Amino acid sequence: MDDLSRVFDSVSRYFALLSEPMRLRILHCICNGPRAVHEIVEETGASQTNVSRHLGLMHRAGVLTRRKEGNLVRYGVADQVLTEICRTVCVHVAARDPEVDPQRLRSLVHDLQPATVTAAAAFARGVA
Repeated sequence: MDDLSRVFDSVSRYFALLSEPMRLRILHCICNGPRAVHEIVEETGASQTNVSRHLGLMHRAGVLTRRKEGNLVRYGVADQVLTEICRTVCVHVAARDPEVDPQRLRSLVHDLQPATVTAAAAFARGVA
């Protein structure tokens, strides 16, 4: 296997982390700061088992941090690039969907403002 093939394989595995909607919800939930597992469960509406499974996978992949505080475990973003890619793609896809309410799109862009994503900022100007 040549170097480029190894890179493509790694990129494919990296993007596979975004291929599950629940992982996107979890990433959205923690993108502005670490959250305890019960907070992620509450915000996503998923079971604790399901959330824990995805958190474990994302942590093992190196894109999340994990910090134990007493009985709580807090997860945060370790890989800001993945968050920025996710935000950029979410805004791009939402902007292309004619069924997404423009007001909701503005809200989505606003929710994602903390990221320093050039594409998100460009979409925000185009939608505002």
